[in-house]
Amino acid sequence: MSTFVLDGRYIQDHFPGIGRYAFNLAEALARVAPDESFRIIHDPRLVNTRYDLDLLARRPNVELMRVAAPTFSLREQWLGARRALTRDAALWHSAYYVMPYLLPLSVVVTLGDVMPLVRPSEMPGAARRLVYRVLNALAARAARTVITFSRAARDGLERALGIPAGKIVVVPLAADARFGAASTREIASVRDRLDLPEAYALYLGANKPHKNLGRLIRAWARVGPVTDSVLVVAGHWDARYPEARIEVAALGLERRVLFRADVADADVPALISGARVFVFPSLYEGFGLPPLEAMACGTPVVAADAPGLAEVAGGAALLFDPLDVGALGDALACALADAGLRASLREQGLARARQFSWERTARETLCVYRACR
Repeated sequence: MSTFVLDGRYIQDHFPGIGRYAFNLAEALARVAPDESFRIIHDPRLVNTRYDLDLLARRPNVELMRVAAPTFSLREQWLGARRALTRDAALWHSAYYVMPYLLPLSVVVTLGDVMPLVRPSEMPGAARRLVYRVLNALAARAARTVITFSRAARDGLERALGIPAGKIVVVPLAADARFGAASTREIASVRDRLDLPEAYALYLGANKPHKNLGRLIRAWARVGPVTDSVLVVAGHWDARYPEARIEVAALGLERRVLFRADVADADVPALISGARVFVFPSLYEGFGLPPLEAMACGTPVVAADAPGLAEVAGGAALLFDPLDVGALGDALACALADAGLRASLREQGLARARQFSWERTARETLCVYRACR
């Protein structure tokens, strides 16, 4: 039996995506490797309203260790000196690039992507990008192995940071178990709460520049007049990037495009399940989890033929050139008008989603651990 340390301080509200990854990975590791021991570090002072750490604590092979070291603090750099955290441990796994960089044991780090280095507009300011580059490089240098989620992300890490290809292992993500076809009652309830019509196409995600929402809105201006559906733009709204709302106002689409920011997590599966199509026009993704979640819900997916997305879709989505507004509009119009195509995409998507699971993610991660110990 080996003991593996997983830095679970990222399981908190400030890190919704990374927190989900760290929690689901820890839970699945404990299930698939009952003969191994997992020490999960956490700071109970950090706000966590999403995940039940007590669920992990009930696993006989999990030890929760409390620390008073918030993320982004100088104090976290001294965690490696705490013998109670590292005693008899085979390695330390950090799920984020801001981490303790000096540790007395083997290190694995997960770097999901380096978006600000691939697309600098995602992080305005040369000084901020320099700090980001340095910290990612420090994390990669400290690690024996870097885990990332796709071949596209691996290629970005190689190009942007010069990480040797042999040091990077691709371990794909998976949709949470809660993503599945919702009942008619659940869909109707969510539609009522969000004041949505019965027929809608759905985009769910952030509104950052690489998400390509401006082209999506312009494409919808072409599609809207020939469909009875509205476009719902849902997800976290960053006020720094108002372009999509400006585009809607400029094109007079206020009744055809509905914005629903920060939908409750519990409502997301039903929101996706109720959509006629799920559209994801992003220019670049380290993995592209939302389309996979839509596939798991049985919703037909129309997605950009872009790094990270086409890889995850695996032929189970209708792809389009994300730089071509006409191609985006044609793909949406085709999917909305053709019930047979939607049925085919639904079946292909469900089959594709079944190829990904947290058990698979955990087993492949465990292989990395065992190779590094």
